[in-house]
Amino acid sequence: MHTRKLSAAQRYLEEIAGTPLTLASLLWAIRMCDEESQVDFSKRLGISKAHLCDIEKGRKSISPNRAEVFAKLLGYSEEQFVRLALEEQIISLKGHYVMNLEKKVA
Repeated sequence: MHTRKLSAAQRYLEEIAGTPLTLASLLWAIRMCDEESQVDFSKRLGISKAHLCDIEKGRKSISPNRAEVFAKLLGYSEEQFVRLALEEQIISLKGHYVMNLEKKVA
């Protein structure tokens, strides 16, 4: 089994949360910090409350394209959101893959 290399910040966040950082857990944490209901937060993202609930509970995944849109809407790092979305897709392959992501400089 291959262990992914984590930044110090990500190790710290995972230590606090007690679980690996996922896009779902990040969205939940942002919503909690902003003290928003699922209804209000889902409106900010342009999705239904039910869809947000499914994302937060891990029943639905988020495409890298949609992750980038969510990051822009919320004012967070597009690279971080896209990386987490891609990681979840790679993990679902149940293979031994490692990913490094860098934003292309135009």
